[in-house]
Amino acid sequence: MPQSSTDPLHGITLKTILEKLVEDYGWEELSNRIRINCFYENPSINSSLKFLRKTPWARTKVEELYVSGLKH
Repeated sequence: MPQSSTDPLHGITLKTILEKLVEDYGWEELSNRIRINCFYENPSINSSLKFLRKTPWARTKVEELYVSGLKH
């Protein structure tokens, strides 16, 4: 019997996380919560994904915000 992961991010893509956060908060509120340029200067999913994939500290902040939203 396979063990289920306790990682809340298991099996969830960065794109799915970002789309959910944009849906929940919108770009403006997202840029208020996480101060990164790609969220307030001509924001788009693709440009944000490109930045987040090469910037570990920013990706961590996005993932933490997503996980904190799961607890509410």
